[in-house]
Amino acid sequence: MAEDYYQTLGVPRTASAEDIRKVYRELARKYHPDLHPDDASAKEKFKQVQTAFDVLNDQSKREMYDRYGSSFEGVGGGGPGGSPFSGWAGGGRGRPEAGAGGFPGGEIDLESLFGGGGFGDLFGGAAKQTRGKKRAASAPGQDITAQIEIPFALAIEGGKTDVRLDRDGKSETISVTIPQGLPDGGRMRLRGQGLPGSGGAPAGDLLLGVRVEPHLIFRRSGDTLEVTLPVSLSEAIAGAKVDVPTPWGTIALRIPAATSGGRKLRAAGMGVRHANGARGDLIAEVQIMLPQSVDSTTIARLLEAAKAAEAVSATEATENATLNFRALLRW
Repeated sequence: MAEDYYQTLGVPRTASAEDIRKVYRELARKYHPDLHPDDASAKEKFKQVQTAFDVLNDQSKREMYDRYGSSFEGVGGGGPGGSPFSGWAGGGRGRPEAGAGGFPGGEIDLESLFGGGGFGDLFGGAAKQTRGKKRAASAPGQDITAQIEIPFALAIEGGKTDVRLDRDGKSETISVTIPQGLPDGGRMRLRGQGLPGSGGAPAGDLLLGVRVEPHLIFRRSGDTLEVTLPVSLSEAIAGAKVDVPTPWGTIALRIPAATSGGRKLRAAGMGVRHANGARGDLIAEVQIMLPQSVDSTTIARLLEAAKAAEAVSATEATENATLNFRALLRW
């Protein structure tokens, strides 16, 4: 089960930034490794507290965590636009590069957080000396970056995919959890999946950029999905119920009578979905399809009927314009 950062710090999801910092200070004092040099559980607890604080203390990271959960700590969208997507299955291949790239991040400076004479003074001189020795003998691992391309369905539904990358000179395959509703151009931070640290320091992170393959039917704009809906001439004139595909199954959509081509019909909640319950809509744009196999007599009758209807519409439009003009003159 994914770690709940709010539970780790023991605060409600509505906690203010100041409440989070206050609780973090208390937990940092309680579990800091300098006070428990031989206690592996305290060291692990301190690491969990630090990870939770890194996310919840940053407003943008906290908003993305609330939206996507701990499997997507560092996500960024590629914009509300997006191109048509294709493909429904498969994995991704990474192309790692050393360095932090352009991804957001950064660690919390404990000295500045606790203020005063420094974080070491909080635990006494012995702790400060111990920390000085550790810093000289250890160095955290370097972050690496990689790019993968995933199918449209995986980005919409969420799930696991394998990522192949070169790490520390070795070719490896790791399993990555894609959060539901991941946008094209999204970015993920996988903690501890970078290059190993030295002297017992933690490993760096894997910073993963994600591209989403185009789809043959659906187009995505933010959390809204768009699809072209072909209907027959009779369905557009008389109205009907037609089947519409969605990522969540086929639905029946009502076509109102006298529907023109280009009209957009909305299916609420059938667009992009997220783990927090947020749902976008599906927009179906009507495309009227004329009959293909008809004889010349039928075509002539359809044309005659269309011209007659257009003539009535033109007469009504002229009469309405005349009435409006006379009303303006009286005013």
